[in-house]
Amino acid sequence: MQQLEEALARLGFDPGPVDGNYDQKTSLAVERMYQKAGWDAFGPTREQRAAVVTLERDWSDAARSRLAAETARDTAIKAVAAARAIAEQNIRQARIDSAMRFGTGRQLADARTGRSLVVETERARGTYSAALADADIKTQMADRALVVLDPRQTEMTKAAAEAKLRVARSAQRKARVEAALAIDNATREASLTDERIKAAEGAVKAASLEGERSVRAAQEQQTLAEFDVKVATERYERLDRELATARAKLGVQVPADEVVFIPSLPIRVHEVTASVAGNATGPVMSVTDNELSIDSQLAIEAAPLVKPGMKVAVDEQALGIKANGIVETVANTPGTRGVDGYHFYLGVKVEATPVPLAGFSVRLSIPIETTKGPVIAVPTSAVSLAADGTSRVLVDRSGRQEYVTVQPGLSTGGYVEVNASDERLAPGQMVVVGYKTAEPTAMK
Repeated sequence: MQQLEEALARLGFDPGPVDGNYDQKTSLAVERMYQKAGWDAFGPTREQRAAVVTLERDWSDAARSRLAAETARDTAIKAVAAARAIAEQNIRQARIDSAMRFGTGRQLADARTGRSLVVETERARGTYSAALADADIKTQMADRALVVLDPRQTEMTKAAAEAKLRVARSAQRKARVEAALAIDNATREASLTDERIKAAEGAVKAASLEGERSVRAAQEQQTLAEFDVKVATERYERLDRELATARAKLGVQVPADEVVFIPSLPIRVHEVTASVAGNATGPVMSVTDNELSIDSQLAIEAAPLVKPGMKVAVDEQALGIKANGIVETVANTPGTRGVDGYHFYLGVKVEATPVPLAGFSVRLSIPIETTKGPVIAVPTSAVSLAADGTSRVLVDRSGRQEYVTVQPGLSTGGYVEVNASDERLAPGQMVVVGYKTAEPTAMK
């Protein structure tokens, strides 16, 4: 994408910021490029437009669903607060009703212990009424005695005194009966007080439990509403991203078969085989990276010593030109890319030279560092390559020969450093460097 923006800018079509994003400015630049060339720009297809319409409808539905879910969540939050307030009000009302029915806490405690003020009051009233009746009887008896003992009193007066005494005695019996009835009624009411207390406490507890149930139900509705909001929001955001992507594709597009992306620049056009407005039936262009490469080869024993990235000294003796290069490629197996089966392909990338070296034969030198300490070395001809690509040497152990896998290192003067991971190679051991062929004898 960044290459396209850079190319549009070089051609004079402003793509906006060169940031690797195909935005509206890039789309307009591509459209102007097509118009200048006399071609119609490649716009959105019918399928792309239909996809955008569908996504817009789904996005609108998702937006409404999210709004409805958020409204339901807000309502659920308020419902929780309302349930708490109603529960608290019901509990307070139940406690007020209990207090109004049984009075203060002291009266409630007296009722629970069986001490009823009403019963005590009725007993006191009964005692008082009985005392009054007794006093009245004694008074009437005293008055009757005075009348009877006085000879001057008439029979009528004596009869009246007797009548008053009988009335006092009747009043005494009445007071006693009424007191007993009042005490019995108060006692019966007191016996029902404990049940009424339990009923009142049950009413308070019921109000509390009902409040908890209502609050819990409201909280569950709130949890469901919040989950619905989460699901609706995720769907809305997903459709919003998809819609933005689909709308971005509605602008002028660049077909993939009309653009060639080069991984690295600069390059040089070597040959153009296609014509404008012609049908492309094969390669339309060949390019080169405009950098000189050298194809070479390495002997089997030297190939393991060379690694990509190593520096290479290049010189051409006839012209007296020297240059520097870097090892770009070392083949994994011998006999590839045009070299024989006894050598490995070597590719070297050459830096800029004052004189073009294309077509010349040059000498390559790859500097090797010192081992910086004693190592085990064997003749270069003692190292051979196994079928699996590993290096090995053939060690002679008292007439018995055994292959030992080694890792070659630095080499010089016909010797190469070797390392055996299993420590089966030691200084002083004999290694096979070749076989002597017996001379032919005359046939008899």
